[in-house]
Amino acid sequence: MRCQLLLLLALLGARPAAQAQGPAAGRTFTNPLQADGPDPWVVRHGGYYYHTHTTGKNITLWKSKTLEGLKDALGTVVWTPPAAGPHSTQIWAPELHFLGGKWYLYYTASDRANAGDQTRYVFVLENASPDPTAGTWADKGRVNTRYPGLDGSVFAHGGRRYFLYSAYVGAQSVLAIAPMTNAWTLDAARETIIARPTHAWEKGGGRQILEGPEFLAGKQGQLFIVYSASACWDDNYCLGLLTARPGADPLRADSWAKAPEPVFRPSAENGVWGTGHNAFTTSPDGRENWLIYHAKAAADGKCEGRSTRAQRFGWHPDGTPDFGAPAALATPQAVPSGE
Repeated sequence: MRCQLLLLLALLGARPAAQAQGPAAGRTFTNPLQADGPDPWVVRHGGYYYHTHTTGKNITLWKSKTLEGLKDALGTVVWTPPAAGPHSTQIWAPELHFLGGKWYLYYTASDRANAGDQTRYVFVLENASPDPTAGTWADKGRVNTRYPGLDGSVFAHGGRRYFLYSAYVGAQSVLAIAPMTNAWTLDAARETIIARPTHAWEKGGGRQILEGPEFLAGKQGQLFIVYSASACWDDNYCLGLLTARPGADPLRADSWAKAPEPVFRPSAENGVWGTGHNAFTTSPDGRENWLIYHAKAAADGKCEGRSTRAQRFGWHPDGTPDFGAPAALATPQAVPSGE
């Protein structure tokens, strides 16, 4: 009996070590996470990954315990636009954020009666349910940005909350920031343009576009904004980087320095084109950083065929992100640590 008890204790003692191996156990996945998944967003909260992307006609959420599980997760339509009004068509680039104990969905939309850049704005929905795929989404209306635009995002820094978006200013799409007074209202008087398209790689596809701004906290106190450059149909659509030094005021345009070259770009060798519109998430144990982005398999000059993909990223010695090259679809990747 004593031998059996010792054996049981030994087995129990070994179990945590086996579980802690995570990817060492050999479990892998391959991209894409969603075969039709432009403008992807993934956030991890409460033990689940939540994913959404542009469907064009509604906002759908996918929920999974594992990152690769998003491939087979059933989507839940959480909001359908009205037949008419300022947010009745062209439903693009939704982002899901958990702020102050509630869920918020920021999305881009236009007016069906006069659809286009001139009526395109960012809107927001609110849900008090612990599970964003359940409960009721309340319409909080249009975010009061100074300009029409798209791709709204939110981040917190230094005890304040900020709103980022891509604003239509003349012939350009620029990046703008404003402090928030609540989850759907800006201190619009303090809105500031922090970046304009100045490099050739930001002017592909016959347009001058900076879009999809996403905040990333640096490892050495820097603030980063990773953005997408050029038109979505340009095969060389890529990611650029803005950097603010530690302690800088995010609302000052001169706080932000732009990298001269893309920090994540297409790879002809790996058959990956149109790399952009990213998001960031972490592994379950918080030890790994993951880049979520869309890309396409053909250099065809189209916005079509964009799939949601994921891969780890690291950090350069100076504390800037090291995204590496986009992996080929057939490349096996170890699942996130802690799964």
